[in-house]
Amino acid sequence: MVLEKPVFFSRFDRSPQTPFRTVQFIRNKALRLWMDAKPEDKIDKYSLNKYCAVLAKEFKFADDLNSTARQASAERAWSAISRFYDNCKKKGQPQSNNYKKARKRDALKHLRVSRQRKGFVQREALHVIKSNDFIAYEDLNVKGLVKNSKLAKSINDAAWSTFRQGLEYFGFKYGKATAAVPPHNTSQNCSNCGEKIFKSLWTRTHVCPHCGYVEDRDINAAINILKKGLSTVGHTGTHAWGEIPSGLVGYVLPS
Repeated sequence: MVLEKPVFFSRFDRSPQTPFRTVQFIRNKALRLWMDAKPEDKIDKYSLNKYCAVLAKEFKFADDLNSTARQASAERAWSAISRFYDNCKKKGQPQSNNYKKARKRDALKHLRVSRQRKGFVQREALHVIKSNDFIAYEDLNVKGLVKNSKLAKSINDAAWSTFRQGLEYFGFKYGKATAAVPPHNTSQNCSNCGEKIFKSLWTRTHVCPHCGYVEDRDINAAINILKKGLSTVGHTGTHAWGEIPSGLVGYVLPS
C-alpha cells in the first residue's frame, strides 16, 4: 500500500495546512456571511450551501476540498445559527429547578453579607455615639461619589450612608448632638491658620508653609470638621428614624 505524503504550505501562505482547517475556514466564512447580512438578504441554509461554491472559486485550498465536505461545513454553520435562535426563544420560558435553587443560594449569600455589613456599621455608630457627646461629620454626596467607577466598590463596601443614618438615629435616641458640615476644603485648609494648601489625594501629610504646622492629613481634616460642627448645636442630617420630632433642633450647615 502506498501512502501519499501530506502537503504543507509555507508559513507565509495564509491558506490552511490541513483539510480540517479548511473545513473550519468554510464554516467561519459562512457564519460571517450570516452575521454581516441585512434582514432583507434572507440568509438561510440553502444560501450558505451556494456560498460554498463562491468560496471554492475564490480560494484554491477550498476548491481542493470535495463539495460534500464543503456543504457539510455550511450545514454545521447553519446548525449553530439554529441553536442560537432556539436559545433566544427559551429565555422567556420557565427555568429549571436547579437554576432556581442556585439562584436562591446566591441570593441568601448576598443577603448574609448585606446583613453583616449593616450590623457592623450599626455597632460602630452606636459605639461612636456612646463614646462622645458631640459628633461632626461631612455632608457627603454619596450618590455622586459612587458614580466614579474606581471608588464605587470601596464606598459601597464601607456603607457610608448607612453609617451616617446610624449616627443620626442613635444620636437622637441617646440625646447626643450631631452635625453634618459641608465637606469643601476640609482636607485642604490648614486647621491652625486657615490658609488653603493644595494637596493631591496621595499626599497624606499636611505641611503648611505659612505657619509651619505639620499634621496627618486626616487629623487636620478632622479638626476642620469639628470646628465647623461646633458652630451649631443639635441633631442634623437625614433623620433616618422617620418623622422629625417636634423637639428636634439643628440643621445641616450651609456651604
